[in-house]
Amino acid sequence: MNGTPPPSFSTSLRWTHRFHQLGQAFYTELGAEPLPNPHWVARSPDAALVLGWPAEWWQDPQALAVLSGQGQWPGMRCLASVYSGHQFGVWAGQLGDGRALWLGEVETPQGPMELQLKGAGRTPYSRGGDGRAVLRSSIREFLCSEAMAALGIPTTRALCITGSALPVQRETRETAAVVTRVAPSFIRFGHFEHFSNRGQLEELQALADFVIQHHAPECAQDENPYAALLEWVSRRTAMLMAHWQAVGFCHGVMNTDNMSILGLTIDYGPFGFLDAFDPHHVCNHSDHQGRYAYSQQPGVGYWNLYALGQALMPLINDTDIAVAALEVFKTEYPRAWAERLRAKLGLQVAHSDDVGLGTSLIHLMAQNRVDFTILFRRLGEFSSAAGAPNEALRSLFIDREAFDAWAQTYRLRLEREPEGAGPVRDAQRAQRMSQVNPSVVLRNHLAETAIRSAQDGDFGETEQLLKVLRQPFDDEIPGISRADMARYAGFPPSWAQQIEVSCSS
Repeated sequence: MNGTPPPSFSTSLRWTHRFHQLGQAFYTELGAEPLPNPHWVARSPDAALVLGWPAEWWQDPQALAVLSGQGQWPGMRCLASVYSGHQFGVWAGQLGDGRALWLGEVETPQGPMELQLKGAGRTPYSRGGDGRAVLRSSIREFLCSEAMAALGIPTTRALCITGSALPVQRETRETAAVVTRVAPSFIRFGHFEHFSNRGQLEELQALADFVIQHHAPECAQDENPYAALLEWVSRRTAMLMAHWQAVGFCHGVMNTDNMSILGLTIDYGPFGFLDAFDPHHVCNHSDHQGRYAYSQQPGVGYWNLYALGQALMPLINDTDIAVAALEVFKTEYPRAWAERLRAKLGLQVAHSDDVGLGTSLIHLMAQNRVDFTILFRRLGEFSSAAGAPNEALRSLFIDREAFDAWAQTYRLRLEREPEGAGPVRDAQRAQRMSQVNPSVVLRNHLAETAIRSAQDGDFGETEQLLKVLRQPFDDEIPGISRADMARYAGFPPSWAQQIEVSCSS
């Protein structure tokens, strides 16, 4: 990224403020608490591309200061929004943007995009918190936001991180950072719960109308547009859950205030990707009851939709219609999961026993604690030839006879594909599977390695890891050595088992 942006870059940004039009019941206008002596930590060229910004945008003389809370570009209007929600299944009452500051909506080639600073200081909704984010959690959110986007999973984006030597106390003393987040909207289930719970029905309707007008206009034509909105959200949430399960992603804190009304992955905190497969894995050290375990995520997604449905009931005003809107999840999630599972297995034509074939493999993986990502990546190399040992796969299992039995069933299923089996078909299938089964995901130890380097003042590992995560389906990436690719795509080291992430992460 050489050169400088056009002198008119920041002044030519076109800002809109549709959320402001909802009224002051929805937010508090305020400025950021400046991050002292800020510096760049990382930037995402892909997120800048989404915004339609020039590659050198960050060289704008004001960019570092603005995105560290020290000033504003012309046209910005900052606010923190209020919402409520259920946390770990319990009504928590009023919450809100406790450490996020909304900068406004900027016009982009993809329509208006909201920008937020996460970690920009206290707001009226901080509930005693310091409103800050630390470098550790900021790197995790930045990398995972961009990694999920590269995997094709709906997500908020991360434009950049700025850092500072400002001390912030968590479990230990750390340094502060700010992530600039990007999304078409940061509205959550909890926004609706807030106004419904308080009996503010005019505001509830205004919010629902706002989402329909700007994000789901097709719902406006329905006889009951608010039930149509609930169905629209149910469908998108079902798709999101299927995406998560298909890559072994655990969100860790699926509270209703962390659920996007657009069906985006939002609020990266104690997340994790599965290593040795355990369907009951709990990635959040603070989740003592295992509410948000990997296997529970689809069910929790439905529970959260039910909470949203309750919030919308004063507008829907018909229980049967509301239940029907929610039922879409129960049909859409299995369909979306089956579609992704079939793709992971390299199957092009649906058969009734395909989900059973995939499920039996997953059960076998759980019994043998097989690495989730590596198993599916290697499955693309499966030889359908009779008697082929498939040793690279077989060696992942302790119970190799059980794998052999499954492999025979899989081999017979491949023969039922329209093109049949054989070396040429295996190669074609391998190519398809390599585009849905990633080689690299953001495992905790990879993030931890980048964090430790950054805490020592070296941001090179963060930059290199981002480059790899932007191309998760490639085995070779220009500028990345084979040794580093092996490190990124290989088994986690033994010390990775000691990593714990919690709600402070």
